[in-house]
Amino acid sequence: MNRLRSLVYIAVLMLIIGWVLHIGRAIFIPIVLGAAIVYVIVGLTHAQQRIPILGQAMPIQLRYLLAVLFIGLIVGALVYLVLANKERVLALTPKYQESLLAAIQSVAVTLGIESEPTWATLRQDLLNLVNVRSLVGSMVSSVSSMILSIVVVLLYATFLLFETRSYPGKLDHLSDTPQGSARIRQVAQDINARIGSYLALKSVLSVLLGAVCWALMRWVGLEFAGFWAVLITLLNFIPYIGSFLGVLFPLAMAIAQFQDPAVIFYLAMGLIVVQFLIGSFLDPYVMGNSLNLSPFAILVSLAVWSEFWGIAGAFLAVPITAVIVIIFSEFASTRPVAVLLSRTGQVRATGDRHAA
Repeated sequence: MNRLRSLVYIAVLMLIIGWVLHIGRAIFIPIVLGAAIVYVIVGLTHAQQRIPILGQAMPIQLRYLLAVLFIGLIVGALVYLVLANKERVLALTPKYQESLLAAIQSVAVTLGIESEPTWATLRQDLLNLVNVRSLVGSMVSSVSSMILSIVVVLLYATFLLFETRSYPGKLDHLSDTPQGSARIRQVAQDINARIGSYLALKSVLSVLLGAVCWALMRWVGLEFAGFWAVLITLLNFIPYIGSFLGVLFPLAMAIAQFQDPAVIFYLAMGLIVVQFLIGSFLDPYVMGNSLNLSPFAILVSLAVWSEFWGIAGAFLAVPITAVIVIIFSEFASTRPVAVLLSRTGQVRATGDRHAA
């Protein structure tokens, strides 16, 4: 009876937390994104220390500066590409709309649909349905409106970064006993190490993926290759779906731009191969060594957090789930949940690690 009562309390508490997270997403999302950026900066700072010879010689202030410049370069590139190409995108969309319509006509001729008397009506309806100029303009405007949100996120990240030195002292005062303080400090260190390592390595892999895709898109002459490369870099933080969208968006651009099916095919195959190599070999290595999360748990968390926070939730699903697993492993009542969410089924609390 007591166990049933506890389960009911936990279910009600989870529903309340989910409701608060959903209605307060405008407040929580910038804060959590700011914390994620701080994790990336700290993770990159520690990762530089492992560089042979040079890493040990660099002072920590220089490593922090290089990490901040890395993040600033990514954010600055996104903002610059949006602002610099907005008018050009709107100016070129009529040409791409005509190219897309020509491609549809070519397929219709191949399939023998052009001889049908209803083709003109079908073509006009399709053109009205797929208004490329309106679609692209809406997308660019939406991305432009995100610039203010980016500024707010960076503001949160800056203040959080300045407060990192005071975190150990605050953690020591969260408990009245030395044992409790040590346990809290160990959990916080575990979270910082695993999340920081994951986000830092994921950032490097994402930049590598974006650079390779940019070279491939430039080689075939795809318009706005720089913008698509930055978008692919960001989408790589979304498990599973990000790789699919990273191929779909540039491929849609190629279909609208090129008349030659061979160019579209080569670009599609190149992007798929690059995504497959990084997603099937490097990404699992990062996930396995940093997070210990079940692939199914990642998929479920992606659906849940996307429902709560939209696109931002998709980006944050993996780190948030990893934090939940670490915290749940500390309590006997929630440890079974942590075991189910883990990849190997092996989770250890702070006391178990100290005993080992």
